[in-house]
Amino acid sequence: MEANIKSQIKSLSVSERILLAEEIWDSIAEENSAFELTPSQKEELDKRLALVQKNANTTRSWEEIKADFISR
Repeated sequence: MEANIKSQIKSLSVSERILLAEEIWDSIAEENSAFELTPSQKEELDKRLALVQKNANTTRSWEEIKADFISR
């Protein structure tokens, strides 16, 4: 990577660098072939999704978890 680009990145605030990283990641994700799942990965994700759907009424929102944590 060019030194100029690195220095420009370092001159950004932390929040700006995070946004830049997100933009870069999104541009990579747009190239769908970069994220082909193997059959076993797809199977695992299907199992996890089924488990979440089966137990949907036992899950808690982030707000509930956060409130519980803060109250302790």
